[in-house]
Amino acid sequence: MGRRQELEKRQSLLARFGRMIAAETHLDGLLTIIAEEVRNILTADRCSVFVVDPYKGELWTKIALGMEEKILRIPLGQGIAGFVAKTGSAVNIRDAYKDTRFAQDLDRITGYQTRTVLAVPLRGRDGKALGVFEVLNKSKGAFTEEDEGLLRILATMAASFIENATLYEDLRRSHLETIYRMALVAEYRDQEDTGRHLRRMSRFSGILAIGMGVSAPEAEDIRYAAPLHDIGKVAIPDSILRKPAKLTPEEYEEMKKHTVYGAKMLANAESRLLRLASKIAVSHHECWDGSGYPYGLKGEQISLEARIVTVADVFDALSSKRVYKGEWTVEDALHYIEDKAGILFDPKVVAVLRERFGEILLARDEENRRMIEDEVAGLQPQQPQQLPKPA
Repeated sequence: MGRRQELEKRQSLLARFGRMIAAETHLDGLLTIIAEEVRNILTADRCSVFVVDPYKGELWTKIALGMEEKILRIPLGQGIAGFVAKTGSAVNIRDAYKDTRFAQDLDRITGYQTRTVLAVPLRGRDGKALGVFEVLNKSKGAFTEEDEGLLRILATMAASFIENATLYEDLRRSHLETIYRMALVAEYRDQEDTGRHLRRMSRFSGILAIGMGVSAPEAEDIRYAAPLHDIGKVAIPDSILRKPAKLTPEEYEEMKKHTVYGAKMLANAESRLLRLASKIAVSHHECWDGSGYPYGLKGEQISLEARIVTVADVFDALSSKRVYKGEWTVEDALHYIEDKAGILFDPKVVAVLRERFGEILLARDEENRRMIEDEVAGLQPQQPQQLPKPA
């Protein structure tokens, strides 16, 4: 290929790169696209996009470990990427194992053999470091000065999109955290297990939604709206909500109003998630056969989102210990829900629960483990995650 043809090819690849990253707003998707496109443009074996976490003084990226993706965190200044992020200097290494800045431990973890490395900083509009582009193992020979110049161009093109996506993710996380903490208010007042139930039933709701054929973005919305299903309990007097004895008929009628109260609190919100949470809140005690409340809706008159969340909520409630009941086995909880399919629950959602039962249990174990880790971490000062030391 002649010089002119090579330039035309690279210009075409740069134009494609710009179009593709402009079309993606989610950070995870954006980083995946960038890594793949940069790898192709520079004919490298691998590309990693490290992003600065300013709160922890670290870089993070996703790495492949077998069939799994893991988040790798590196303190600023450690390894090639850490050096580039901290100094703002590009690095072009012809033999990685002869460079003292190279962290050989990562190759040991992944089973990869790094030979050549090219890394350049990503800078935001204010000149601060956003992260690092790092490409490994040029297909032929070492990376050239021309490759370095091209990677700098790609980094400049990508930086503003990464900055915007990072801001979007920060706002999204803040929004979701606000929703979760709103839901916790009802949990604390109802003497529930202060968030454990919410996190588990939220995960279950997302899994069931996917099984019901809901799109991934819609399933994610259901997952994050689900914890607000009982928010209306904040309007129920403590004398009823926390009464240890059986409720009187009048008290029970008042308790049932938490569905309507919750829906009214969330209705007409600007947030799409809060509007969805309103639909779930008002209908999560409706029953498939029409015997539920507050409106006695039947079958598909009940929103799909509420039918999904109802199964997720009841399954976790039954299989968890509460102040008023013991813990059922997960099998007993599943059998109860199957027995009530077509009566209390949507038979199709129950079928998905059975079909995805293994996935549900894995999510349950994962959330329980995470909550224990979070509780332990809350008692200890945070330390950056170090790469394992050589054996």
